[in-house]
Amino acid sequence: MRYHDITKDDMKNGDGLRAVLWVSGCEHACPGCQNPVTWDPDDGLIFDDKAREELFEILGRDYISGLTLSGGDPLFPGNRSDILGLLKEVKALFPQKTVWCYTGYTYEEVKDLEHLKYIDVLVDGKFVESLKDNKYEWAGSTNQRVIRLNEMTKERK
Repeated sequence: MRYHDITKDDMKNGDGLRAVLWVSGCEHACPGCQNPVTWDPDDGLIFDDKAREELFEILGRDYISGLTLSGGDPLFPGNRSDILGLLKEVKALFPQKTVWCYTGYTYEEVKDLEHLKYIDVLVDGKFVESLKDNKYEWAGSTNQRVIRLNEMTKERK
């Protein structure tokens, strides 16, 4: 897997202060996307042990609420295996931290992926420029949903 950046102390991509991993690879090509540079899965840096250590060091800080996966698309088919391994590791090492995931796929398209067991909040759906709303919390366009998966799991039980 490749990535473009790891940001720390981010307040715009989920609740609290977060670490954000901006992965490479997206097949949606949404017009008006804020990160078209991340679409190419072969662009960016290799997510190696050094990058993992940097991310985990940030997540280890008491004031960091959790991890946000964005991009690109973390659930792009070429990323899924590496992202699943990362999700498992993050939840094992930092069970108290939340994981947010931004994806262009809808919940219905990805609901059977094992990944969702490790994601607390899924922001789903393609960005639609004509539905852009800067006041819509946590998403770029009003067709996108902010789905609190951990609450859905509690409701099913």
